[in-house]
Amino acid sequence: MPPLALAAFLASALLFFGFPAGAEFPPEPQGYRLGDYRGPTPLTVAGRDGLDVAGARRLWEAGAIFVDVLPAPRRPETLPSGSLWAPRPRKAIPGSVWLPDFGRGALDEEREAWFRARLTELSGGDPARPIVFYCLAECWMSWNATKRALEWGFRNAFWYREGPEEWAAAGLPLVDVRPPRDRPRRRRTTVRAATAARARTCRAALRSGPVRRRRNEASDARLRTPA
Repeated sequence: MPPLALAAFLASALLFFGFPAGAEFPPEPQGYRLGDYRGPTPLTVAGRDGLDVAGARRLWEAGAIFVDVLPAPRRPETLPSGSLWAPRPRKAIPGSVWLPDFGRGALDEEREAWFRARLTELSGGDPARPIVFYCLAECWMSWNATKRALEWGFRNAFWYREGPEEWAAAGLPLVDVRPPRDRPRRRRTTVRAATAARARTCRAALRSGPVRRRRNEASDARLRTPA
């Protein structure tokens, strides 16, 4: 796509369509979402409108980088040592890079450095390269990831508010992806830290008023893990 055409599209991509009139969406928080990542999300991130399937598809066809931030399955602690464990591959938008945990509200220094390096590598060192982040519908991790990339200087970071299920429902393809083998492993969260993070999230929800909830099978357990 010619540079001028791509620039024009990037401007128009910030226009957001396709969400039901009258639906309730929470306002943007000042910082990152630190826990309970599955739930109603704002319409915007850093003041920018999110993308629906049509907007994400246009960026995909224009050659934008797509990054899936859904947490990867973790080996069950109760599984005996030496037992075979083969988690199912993630169904993702073709061409996507799966960077699990990039959308968590807090990153330690090792993970932050690793994610910065991966985004720089993916973008070829060009902070203007369009990057689209996604997870699932009503998933705060993709919101966090987009906000983080914008703050790191990737000025054409976009948020696809929906997910692979909505992408497939529109008749678009999905492929199997696996996370990078060299990614830093996330440390187990202590019960005390998890309880404190959940309490902060509950207080924030009470201040912002009632919000609707919608849960989605096994993915929710991973998205409920704080920080």
